[in-house]
Amino acid sequence: MPFEPHPDRLLPPDPGVRAIARRLYEAVRDLPIVSPHGHVDPRLLLDNEPFTDPASLLITPDHYVTRLLHASGVPLEDLGVGRGPLAEADARAVWRQLCANWALFRGTPVRYWFESELAEIFGVTERPSAENADELYDQITDRLSRDEFRPRALFRRFNIDVLATTDDPCDDFSAHRALAADPAWTGRVIPTFRPDRYLEAGQEGWAKALALLADTTGIDTAEHRGYVEALEERRRYFIAHGAVSTDHSHLDVRTDPLSSAEAARIHRAALAGEATEAETTAYRRHMMLEMARMSCEDGLVMTLHPAVRRNHHTPTFTRFGADTGHDIPVRAEFTDALRPLLERYGTHPNLHLILFTLDETAFSREIAPLAGFYPAVYAGAPWWFLDAPDAIRRYRKAVTETVGFSRTSGFIDDTRAFCSIPARHDMSRRLDSGVLAELVAEHRLDEDEALETAIELVNVNPRRAFRL
Repeated sequence: MPFEPHPDRLLPPDPGVRAIARRLYEAVRDLPIVSPHGHVDPRLLLDNEPFTDPASLLITPDHYVTRLLHASGVPLEDLGVGRGPLAEADARAVWRQLCANWALFRGTPVRYWFESELAEIFGVTERPSAENADELYDQITDRLSRDEFRPRALFRRFNIDVLATTDDPCDDFSAHRALAADPAWTGRVIPTFRPDRYLEAGQEGWAKALALLADTTGIDTAEHRGYVEALEERRRYFIAHGAVSTDHSHLDVRTDPLSSAEAARIHRAALAGEATEAETTAYRRHMMLEMARMSCEDGLVMTLHPAVRRNHHTPTFTRFGADTGHDIPVRAEFTDALRPLLERYGTHPNLHLILFTLDETAFSREIAPLAGFYPAVYAGAPWWFLDAPDAIRRYRKAVTETVGFSRTSGFIDDTRAFCSIPARHDMSRRLDSGVLAELVAEHRLDEDEALETAIELVNVNPRRAFRL
């Protein structure tokens, strides 16, 4: 069947409201993309090699795609997960799996992103199916062989103004540095400080992570004080290479302080393998408070996206590794958990704290009220399981009456799938245009105010919240 994404997709169905939304969307449709949180490998842009095949580009690295296929009985290995570079026959077989199971994505945001990518980037005009899988594979492969479909050319075509990566504190930034030094490169790609594995003293590998931190900084991390100094040193290194934020994702966001003596004691016990689970959890919570203190001193924006049970299916994690589609949300609590942090730093002029959640009930109950009082706090956009049309609409309704639009973060694409970036940002722009159009139609905003707000949500909010 032929398909072409409808020009009014995601806009309100009422003709009068839709007309307003069209005008708002036209004003923001072609604005540059600001992507302050994502997982694209900077080496992709440094090497600028042609993408090898449609499956390796659009399916295998994207857990949004693979998880639903897996849930419907397609083994992850049949989708190329954990297999390294795919031979042409294997890549074609992976692509056939997607096309044969296209109906699985009906009603999902993945379907929306995919249709936008296929039509607007690769010129596909037929709905994927088992029957046309090979034809579509060949069409996309032909496009990928052309210079205008290399990563740097697509970066320019997507109109990306800034792209943030997510990086280990001990990364040497060889790719970032080489990219920045390349006279042929004019884009902006910045690192993000992600210290999770260095803060979880109860997890396997923590002692090795601290040894790496010591080797990287030349600071002894055997004691708590040196460990903290080493983290501070790496944050300075990140800032020197353009970083603007830190990124944290733990099971909760409690920030209960420990005394210096107790923190030092638990640190030593954890390195010796003698700390209890309760002690290492308390240590991580204390270190989150330390991260906020550091942000007040060095200015790095602090982003929190808690309450995810990582690697829920141990056999899959053992075989395929992390980020393979089985991280599952749990309930989140922010108000009491963050009180120690906010008591100390919530009004500090140098702290920006952006709160994300996978628990929608927290938007109106906790996150919006916190952002509506504390100057440091911003309500993070829906992300991951919630970066979907109806969830984004619910977010706006949940937070706007409490904090308006200015205390929100701007859209976060949070993606490893490079070609989905413009589709995801376009989705957000359409949805926000619709929300604003409804306010105009209800005579709660004048259209000039809605227009100004639509532009700010794309071009001002993420720059302000992330200090870009």
